[in-house]
Amino acid sequence: METAALLRELAEARGPSGYESGVSSIVRARFGACAPEVRTDTLGNCIAHLPASGAAEGPSSAARPSLMLAAHMDEIALMVSQVEKGFLRFTQVGGFDPRVLFGQEVVVHGTRDLPGLVVSVPPHFTDAAEREKPVPLEKLFIDTGLPAAEVESFVRVGDLVTLRGRWTELSGGYAACKSLDDRAGVAAVVLCLEELSRRTRAWDVFAVATVQEEIGIRGAITGAFGVAPDAAIALDVTFGTQPGLGAPDVVKMDAGPSLCIGPNFHPRLFDRLVEAAKSIECPYQVEAIPGASGTDAWQIQVSRFGVPCALVGIPVRNMHTPVETICLRDLDRTGRLLAETICRLPLDFVETLETRDALAGKGP
Repeated sequence: METAALLRELAEARGPSGYESGVSSIVRARFGACAPEVRTDTLGNCIAHLPASGAAEGPSSAARPSLMLAAHMDEIALMVSQVEKGFLRFTQVGGFDPRVLFGQEVVVHGTRDLPGLVVSVPPHFTDAAEREKPVPLEKLFIDTGLPAAEVESFVRVGDLVTLRGRWTELSGGYAACKSLDDRAGVAAVVLCLEELSRRTRAWDVFAVATVQEEIGIRGAITGAFGVAPDAAIALDVTFGTQPGLGAPDVVKMDAGPSLCIGPNFHPRLFDRLVEAAKSIECPYQVEAIPGASGTDAWQIQVSRFGVPCALVGIPVRNMHTPVETICLRDLDRTGRLLAETICRLPLDFVETLETRDALAGKGP
């Protein structure tokens, strides 16, 4: 599978939190090419089931252990809050930084899609002190170029607005687009499924493209409750190196995925990821997260009676902007690492997850 084409297809699709159908249809097709069963649950999560190899002759599905892969497919977006003399005031769906919105091209999803621009009053009409600061959200508006009467016929309060965010391939195997958070994670799951479909594995795999992560990690809650996995690995982006940021807050670009360690993550799953990475000579980085990870793993871990979790991070620069930037090699590495980890899990590994004491046997 051509990684750049896969990621571009996913990233350019529209799918704000709570309105993911545009990207979900693409995910269903990609999942369906690798897994015999794909469904969508009530909340909108897209769930693929890839049974263990030789499942028809082996243990029943109830006896086979299962692992859930989770990556969220929703993106941050805007919503029309007021139609004012042909111009559109808006609020946020998720966490945009208003500093990046001024001057952006957008698509207003009214009764028909309308191109628009996020603008404000010219600097000539602002106080000198205001010109030194980012334009606040309440002073931004969207101009579609249409007369007021036409705008009011096409757009209503509550309509969604997404950033145009065109795909841009950069030098050195890098690419940028909107919504790589977390379409990159979804792409990694697709790459993993493709490899798993050709390999032997003892565990059932449920790949879940979750919804509404950006507004409260909601899809992960219902997805994990419905799948009821024995273990889970969440995929999300993490902060990559760029000017103004340094260790320990970021990880390196083009140095492999980050494997996260902390109370949100089971140490034995972490160890398995490390072992798999070493076995295929896949570069990786260790990322310490001592509290809430703010990812799907945060909610999956406490679903039902508790689910042992791991988190794999894909380094991305310029997060929550229209030009989120990734090294495509890191994406390929993540897909291979996931597949290798799953294929190396023995049937009895689930029994070792009953305790998570990472300090056992490590006393003085």
